[in-house]
Amino acid sequence: MSRFIVPLGFILALAVSILVWWNLPALGPLGEQMKAGGPLVAMLILLLILEVAFIIERTWSLKKAQGTGSMPEFLNNVRKKLHTGDIDGAIKLCGQQRGSAANVIRAGLERYQTVRAEGAPREKIVADTQAAIQEANGLEVPLLERNLIALSTIASVATMVGLLGTVIGMIRSFAALGTSGAVDAQKLAVGISEALINTAGGLFIAIAGIVTYNVFVTRVDNFNYMMDEASYEAVQLLASTTHERK
Repeated sequence: MSRFIVPLGFILALAVSILVWWNLPALGPLGEQMKAGGPLVAMLILLLILEVAFIIERTWSLKKAQGTGSMPEFLNNVRKKLHTGDIDGAIKLCGQQRGSAANVIRAGLERYQTVRAEGAPREKIVADTQAAIQEANGLEVPLLERNLIALSTIASVATMVGLLGTVIGMIRSFAALGTSGAVDAQKLAVGISEALINTAGGLFIAIAGIVTYNVFVTRVDNFNYMMDEASYEAVQLLASTTHERK
């Protein structure tokens, strides 16, 4: 069922964009100016709707990935539990925190407990713990980076659509200038207006998309760095604890 969500969402956004474009004059002078931009304005509205949807989805997903509490406080509490050898307590903290970092650390701690209970040597315990953390990290990172390419693509496509609208508007303007006799000022104004409206719309969507894309990429990179540091420290603490108990 999930494979139909994206196509249905696109169809819904397309229907809404056409409906909005068709009723733009109801918004007053601004709506009439946008309607003068031609059919490509409907495409720009579609891209804007999709961009806003992806921004909301990424904001919600990254907020959820941080967990229910403060990330630095959670990592500090886990560090304290591991220093005292309280693995069960650290796993409990991960279950309470949730989020991507908590899932990665919890996977490593649970594998550590399982392998250690089997009486495996220290090297195997550390290797299996690292493998579990890397496997869990490999599952979490794609979730953090999901839809970022789509957001970047929308920004690029919006620029191209705006440029296409600009070219079409300029063609109409030069066509009005090329008529014999007096210049048709109305057609000339319509062509120029169409060009500028599409240019402004495309640039607005592209700027918003590029800025939000860079913000989300920075947040994901910082989050990945924090997870890597926490995972590495957890493995080192577990290795030292195992060495002390041997």
